Amino acid sequence: MAAPSEAPVTRQVSGHAAPAPVPSGPESWQPLAAAVAELPVLDASGRPVPFGELFRERRAIVVFVRHFLCYICKEYVEDLAKVPKSFLQEANVTLIVIGQSSYHHIEPFCKLTGYSHEIYVDPEREIYKRLGMKRGEEIASSGQSPHVKSNILSGSIQSLWRAVTGPLFDFQGDPAQQGGTLILGPGNNIHFIHHDRNRLDHKPINSVLQLVGVQHVDFTSRPSVIHV
Repeated sequence: MAAPSEAPVTRQVSGHAAPAPVPSGPESWQPLAAAVAELPVLDASGRPVPFGELFRERRAIVVFVRHFLCYICKEYVEDLAKVPKSFLQEANVTLIVIGQSSYHHIEPFCKLTGYSHEIYVDPEREIYKRLGMKRGEEIASSGQSPHVKSNILSGSIQSLWRAVTGPLFDFQGDPAQQGGTLILGPGNNIHFIHHDRNRLDHKPINSVLQLVGVQHVDFTSRPSVIHV
């Protein structure tokens, strides 16, 4: 029988709630099971790295995305790419993206999005499962995302085009898998967790940056969203 500490983490911070400050003090965090921290993620060269090593020494914002062909994930990561490294360094925070594709897709995805912070993949989705990330779309209003630039039609066409023209024709992950955002570390400590209920339910980036004392970033210099 699995130990209680290894059950999926299910504490949810609502996508609609105002961001709560990251708690401080001895009771301010939820422990991450050692078994989860030991699970591997893969870097762009396919090298396995224990998940817990990513935030052992400092606090990290860890964003789990749905899959690399998802146009909403692409546009969200494009905005994550705009977070200056100097802002993160001033706050002693690491920014990490984790996908669920083969590691072969990391380099093309970074080139496409301009993302240069840390990025890894969990191809077996084992960490997604252990952290309680959802599968399937929950029908819920998630409001207007400040990070989505494309409408459904143009975004879906772009995703399909990338699928059929890519070197490996696959979905670059399970299309039903949802992602989420965590603040972890130093050590095996969870300070904040948000499970995405659907593809639009990601946390606004500035609300997460605020929780760890990173400066506000202006994401407004982009085309307006056209709805269909």
